[in-house]
Amino acid sequence: MSHIDTPAGRLTLLERLVLTESPTGDAIALSALADLLDDEARAVGLSSERERHPTGDHLIWRLPGARADEKPLLFISHYDTVWPVGQVNTMPFAVDGDRVTGPGCFDTKGGLVALLAALDSVGAPTHPITVLVIADEEIGSPTARALVERHAADAQAVYGLEPPHSDGALKTARLGSTRVRIAVTGVEAHAALDPDRGVSAIDEIVDQLLDLRSMLAEFPSVLANVGTIAGGGRTNVIAGTAYAEIGMRFVDIDTERAVLARIQSLQPKRAGASLTVTVLSNRPAWAESAAGRGLLERTASVAATVGIALDGRPAAGAADTNVPGSLGYPTLDGLAPSGGGAHAVTEWMSLQSLEDRVRLIAALVTA
Repeated sequence: MSHIDTPAGRLTLLERLVLTESPTGDAIALSALADLLDDEARAVGLSSERERHPTGDHLIWRLPGARADEKPLLFISHYDTVWPVGQVNTMPFAVDGDRVTGPGCFDTKGGLVALLAALDSVGAPTHPITVLVIADEEIGSPTARALVERHAADAQAVYGLEPPHSDGALKTARLGSTRVRIAVTGVEAHAALDPDRGVSAIDEIVDQLLDLRSMLAEFPSVLANVGTIAGGGRTNVIAGTAYAEIGMRFVDIDTERAVLARIQSLQPKRAGASLTVTVLSNRPAWAESAAGRGLLERTASVAATVGIALDGRPAAGAADTNVPGSLGYPTLDGLAPSGGGAHAVTEWMSLQSLEDRVRLIAALVTA
């Protein structure tokens, strides 16, 4: 008998996943959780392999289906979190009625438990299954895009195991998300003795950001946030370096391309300064499509057979499903359990929703 064939067993596995902290980029911490996840995957019959990266390996799981000649259902999840190692000491794993708390329980270790438990419950699915578990989703999956594209092209449908909307609805489209770094190199000099010999990288980055604000005003649909700005070192030294990182959200690919072209054409305003623009990560806008609506209808029909009412609508946040969705493949996201407080100390997950998602995913892979 499997250890995750009961609600208590699934809760125990969730606790193990949460206590095995896994911040993005911490290869040692990620490796420990990857080993645990691979063991669990093999225990429920999945084969496992890894695409290796210095910052964390992506996990690839497969399970044959009864219809061997059919394209697989592709499930996409991730095992990195936004939380540093040690967060569990101030944000402990705890259960209070239907609510489970702890770093990463909602985004999205609960989704991994739901998937593993569902596959364990069905044994042999009707459809072949492929699962991608990404190591750097929380910073835009910079090393995983090609992997996602390759497997999505070979799938009959793509399901994301990210959290759903607050009411449990699935996600049928997502804004595009791009992170850009603008870096400036100036000329250091003594701020009092040789001010004319210096070129302030801080002054340059400030002026560039003011121009960027004016340019973005021409694109009112774009959400932009200067999330990081840094530079210089001492008040008596003209700053030699400075940078800013900007996160932007786009409703459509054409706007995204136009804005990025403008940013990448930026030129320094000061003689002696140099400027570089680097796209740190990019997820293209995923718009609603006929393929996606058809998948939602079929998914809702399957959900009804196990007593679950299901619908879907677009979402603001980006995820790995942006990639297959933007390419026109039938895609839905939000199959993880409901809860709230993603990326916040109030993060929590619903135990009842975990059970519902286990039944839903089991129904989908056998329908």
